[in-house]
Amino acid sequence: MEKVTVLGAGLAGSECAWQLARRGVGVRLVEMKPEKMSPAHSSPYFAELVCSNSLRSDELTNAVGLLKAEMRKMGSLIMESADRNRVAAGGALAVDRLGFSKYITDRISACGNIEIIRAEAAEIPEGETVIATGPLSSDAIAGRIAALCPDSDLHFYDAVAPIVTLESVDMDSAFFASRYDKGTADYVNCPMEKDEYLAFVAELAQAREAEVHGFDDGGVFEGCMPVEVMARRGVDTLRYGPLKPVGLRDPRTGHESYAVVQLRRDNADGTIYNMVGFQTHLTWGEQKRVFSMIPALKNAEFVRYGVMHRNTYLNSPRLLDRYYRLKSEPRISFAGQMTGVEGYVESAASGMLVGIETAARLLGLPPVDFPQETAIGALGLYISGGSVGDFQPMNINFGIIKALERRVKGKRNKNAEISARSLGIIDGLMESEVFRYENNN
Repeated sequence: MEKVTVLGAGLAGSECAWQLARRGVGVRLVEMKPEKMSPAHSSPYFAELVCSNSLRSDELTNAVGLLKAEMRKMGSLIMESADRNRVAAGGALAVDRLGFSKYITDRISACGNIEIIRAEAAEIPEGETVIATGPLSSDAIAGRIAALCPDSDLHFYDAVAPIVTLESVDMDSAFFASRYDKGTADYVNCPMEKDEYLAFVAELAQAREAEVHGFDDGGVFEGCMPVEVMARRGVDTLRYGPLKPVGLRDPRTGHESYAVVQLRRDNADGTIYNMVGFQTHLTWGEQKRVFSMIPALKNAEFVRYGVMHRNTYLNSPRLLDRYYRLKSEPRISFAGQMTGVEGYVESAASGMLVGIETAARLLGLPPVDFPQETAIGALGLYISGGSVGDFQPMNINFGIIKALERRVKGKRNKNAEISARSLGIIDGLMESEVFRYENNN
């Protein structure tokens, strides 16, 4: 059996390679780091988290919580690492950034069915290929993809948030709490009164951005909006977004402030915290100047400033099938954010589906055909043709999962029943041959 070449060892590529290899399919995993680094990457490890360190909600009443539960059942390497490298984050699943990536790198490096090639993928090879080079694809491979898929020139810009040291946060002006006291008090909350907030927003709206060719407010994906763009959209935009104070009362006084900046733990030791929702493309000097206007961060030590990078994705409904294969050339599959899935977990899930279904095909086994009743199946079906109008990147949500056939009172109750149904279906699908084959290898 020929090896499958997987281009890119991000979340999707790593998960895809793992799912293929554990079923006895040989994999050639091509990763350009550390020989060549993108502007947003800093680690030599696979599956590097370049934005937040949170994989979002872990609750089954949340669609991404359901997707994670499905992936755990099916033996996801990404979820295995996330669970082993979890850091406190209330009801969310957040991870120690470096520990998470190192664990995945070590597991893949020790797998005998995976050959690792540390080099830039400048061409699309012959034979079975999975392209998982992501939104940070190098110019060389991006050019090859553009030539292969004329509709792939859609793009937006993505941004990553700054990280500060906990010891530099003025805790006399901040407090630990979770919103509505849900879960443990894992977030550092930095309150602002009205005059402080208004002065901050005024400076943020006019702060100088680093130069990015072709950048404009309309080209930014709404789910990862830079704070300076939000500030320009209206004085209260941030207060209804990442600086929302509702449900956050200072436990020392019971006071609810006018606006609150939240910091979330970024490593297992709890020594560094990222600014939640503070994706930005301000110059580093402006980030230091403006963000230091937040009272609790007046003397903050920034160990990483925010950066912005290109994010390219395919017009997938016209190009890909439900297995993420290129309709015009089915030997080529895509996985990860380039397909239009949005988010760490969704990217890994797409790689998982590609790995499982590709292995089934190469082993001569029936496809799994994950249905719309499952989160992983609903995402693949949406990407391959379930969208309406102009295609836009999509997080997993209950709106794209097939509805229940009966009415259930209460949103949380309905979502819980959808999740129970989905996980039951996954249990049944794991009796299919490609999963039984895996259990014997």
